[in-house]
Amino acid sequence: MEKRDFAPMQAHRFLEDGSLSRSHGIPLSEEPGLGDLTLPGFLRDVTRRFGDSEALVQTHSDGTLERWSYTELWEHSLAVAKSLVACGLGKGERVGVLMTNRAELLAAVFGTALAGGVATLLSTFSTAAELEYLLANAGCSVLLLEREVLKKDFSRILCELDPGILTAQPGALASNRFPFLRQLAMLDSDTPIGAIETWKVFLSRGEGIAGEQVHARAATVSPADPGVLFYSSGSTSKPKGILSAHRGVSIQLWRMPRLQGLEQGVRSWTANGFFWSGNFVMVVGSTLARGGSLVLQRTFAPQAALELMASERVSFLFAWPHQWAQLTDAPNWETVDLSRLVYIDIDSPIARHPTVTSQWVQPHHCYGNTETFTLSTAYPAGTSRQEAGDSHGLPLPGNSVKIVDPLSGQILPVGERGEIATRGPTLMLGYIGVPLDETLDNEGYFRTGDGGYIDSEGRLFWEGRLNDIIKTGGANVSPLEIDEVIRNCPGVKITQTVGVPHDMLGELVVTCIVAHQGDLLDEETVRNYAREKLASYKVPRRVLFFSAADLQLTGSAKVKTADLRELAARTLQDLADKKT
Repeated sequence: MEKRDFAPMQAHRFLEDGSLSRSHGIPLSEEPGLGDLTLPGFLRDVTRRFGDSEALVQTHSDGTLERWSYTELWEHSLAVAKSLVACGLGKGERVGVLMTNRAELLAAVFGTALAGGVATLLSTFSTAAELEYLLANAGCSVLLLEREVLKKDFSRILCELDPGILTAQPGALASNRFPFLRQLAMLDSDTPIGAIETWKVFLSRGEGIAGEQVHARAATVSPADPGVLFYSSGSTSKPKGILSAHRGVSIQLWRMPRLQGLEQGVRSWTANGFFWSGNFVMVVGSTLARGGSLVLQRTFAPQAALELMASERVSFLFAWPHQWAQLTDAPNWETVDLSRLVYIDIDSPIARHPTVTSQWVQPHHCYGNTETFTLSTAYPAGTSRQEAGDSHGLPLPGNSVKIVDPLSGQILPVGERGEIATRGPTLMLGYIGVPLDETLDNEGYFRTGDGGYIDSEGRLFWEGRLNDIIKTGGANVSPLEIDEVIRNCPGVKITQTVGVPHDMLGELVVTCIVAHQGDLLDEETVRNYAREKLASYKVPRRVLFFSAADLQLTGSAKVKTADLRELAARTLQDLADKKT
């Protein structure tokens, strides 16, 4: 793929003696292609440029298709903004968005930004306990939700969390459990439920609000203002609320299509939730900034996904490896026409479909975090393996990366392994409820908790988590969060969860348990217990049982993670060998 846009974007190392592990990107001011650095400005820019071009298409439950142009995306976002104004939303107040990938999610996010609020994207994988925590932690004033997602009825869950929702009138909620929440609206229902009004009624609230009032609000939004709040599993047992400025999000929205080498008019499919920052910028940003169309699928269904890709002439497929396997196993895999696919990595099994001729090489060599609103180092799509080596790229414009001793914080010599620390224009404003000086060092660098090193060319090599976060199916999972739940399962004496390498998922979530003497526990009992309290992707794929002697426990009832991971991997292999 074409890489000329990236010629000036390679990292430069500004080292006094060339011996320290510190690498810098070019100044942000030299990065080409950046537009307005607020979310309202981003939407205004792409609407002016692409107007009547198709921005998105989605399939309804009855099989009908709905298409929005860029102008219509703007108008729907403006309608949401007007309703938020009518509900009394103040600048900087948080609007929860609990939806799958659908047109209304985009209208809710951009509408919140136009009204001066902070869009707070909440995972539809959330269990009742997780949703309760997220809403309380975020302090949302408004919640815009999809009523049902697969087998979950979020309206019922909310009313069970706070029965006052069931008896209150719309717009008049006074909740002790969620003290800031006053307004709720739901999609896919014509009947209100207590304080939860229908989407149609919610939108009608804004009919008396002049567009000029919304434009005046949007004009007050600055790049430095809080723009979005995303949640990610971190090194603690609870998800972290990560607040990002408009500037950081917008830089990545403009940057991603160029980084991925996407051309004008790209047609993009994904079923990965936009409530994860990587999916938001890599798909929404990459598509809209190129005047393309988002082909939306609410939840992943392989056969339907392939049908959509064919009928909607999808050219960019964004999926994780565990989804690749489901696509290739779908009953229509052999007969579907995927000839329009251009942006599918040559190493993907999808690229081996007989109708696909792509030679695209996706940006394998990259590194980032939700705290930096995704990538902070990268090589662009099309970079050869010879050029990138096994690295995770060079710092992107405005970014600096260094390697420090995890204990002392001192910067290490080039090539020595330590903790990755980064800073730059997309770095978060901070964690909700955590003082900023507790997350940044005295140079303003974010200590990531990841291990790696920098070589003599300034390239970053990421080698894994120092605090054992599990990367499974493209999601971050905290083993501490899982163990906090499972240790309350009757019969469990000790629990420790690890990630075991897995071809499709990256890592398999495996929980290792020592049971109380005399208690009979089995794998499904533990998994069913966890399933009640954890999102599906956090539920252990396997549960293994050991004695305390097997684990060679220390005095603190802990076993070294690396040793336990090896033990779990050996045990799973032994079980697999016995089956064969």
